[in-house]
Amino acid sequence: MSNAYEGAFQGEKAIWLKFGAYEAAIVPDIGGNLVAFRDAERGFRYLREPAEDEMEAFKKRPMVHGIPVLFPPNRYEDGKFPWNGGTYQLPVNEPNRGNHLHGFFFDIPWKVDDYGADESSSYVVVAQRVNESHPAYASFPHRFTIKIRYSLGKDGLKQEVGVRNDGDEPMPCAIGFHTTLNAPFAPGSSPSDYVLRMTIGERIEMNERMLPTGNYLPLDGDEQRLKEEGTTPYFAPLDNHYTAVPQGGRNVMELTDTRLNAKLVYDAGTAYKFWMIYNADANSGFFCPEPQTNMVNAPNVPFPAEEAGLVTLAPGEVWQETSRFYSEG
Repeated sequence: MSNAYEGAFQGEKAIWLKFGAYEAAIVPDIGGNLVAFRDAERGFRYLREPAEDEMEAFKKRPMVHGIPVLFPPNRYEDGKFPWNGGTYQLPVNEPNRGNHLHGFFFDIPWKVDDYGADESSSYVVVAQRVNESHPAYASFPHRFTIKIRYSLGKDGLKQEVGVRNDGDEPMPCAIGFHTTLNAPFAPGSSPSDYVLRMTIGERIEMNERMLPTGNYLPLDGDEQRLKEEGTTPYFAPLDNHYTAVPQGGRNVMELTDTRLNAKLVYDAGTAYKFWMIYNADANSGFFCPEPQTNMVNAPNVPFPAEEAGLVTLAPGEVWQETSRFYSEG
């Protein structure tokens, strides 16, 4: 019923997890990306998985498959990250807009600390340990550890994330996930069968460089439906930024296949204060509900630090959150 083992995913080393009808796979050498989460009995593939002929493209741009890790998430103007009286210079890896995009860990190898299974779950733990010899340290000069534990059990897929400051100075903590979901996730269903609900608040206005202007925008009719009864994830081409406003104490995305009355719930957790929603051209069969701790470009935005979601970790302090993916129906 429960199993964890080293195998392959499209020719790459993978740790596979199984529990009951559920199965999942993580590719530690490509950004520690959990690339598959499936209900094998019903043939549901919830995450957009890279196909065999897409693996080279996936390695070059892992953003639109699986669950890429973003630290720091999204964009930073001119690669500058002012902090605590100084300024870090992050690489400008989005040259057409002059921004740093998505951080240091989405395409590099992660260490597998542990994996295993018992009667209640299967699990894998991957980690990044940053010190003076780590490539990220030159741009982000802090000693810290990021650890992610994925587990499969009767309650679905659980993602437990921890960031610990291992240094002697305070450090900024900014993390998110470019979670990429199939809609449709069920064989035989079409995009028009799908209804999306998300706990969004206000829309954050973005400029031509996709950086916040300092203004909020009122939700339009489609966005209001997204927040309330739900709407198609493809109501328009989306690359939109929103505050997260929990409903009933939960910060969630719900994706329902109305043909099968099957629902995927992504309970991201309330420590993620913002969402990005991306759906490419609104015609590619996938979209990305992306939880993140901080506003895009948080250290540079014309908002108070608290409003922008900047988190500070004291030496030895740990930030942590648990997210869960599970099915209903």
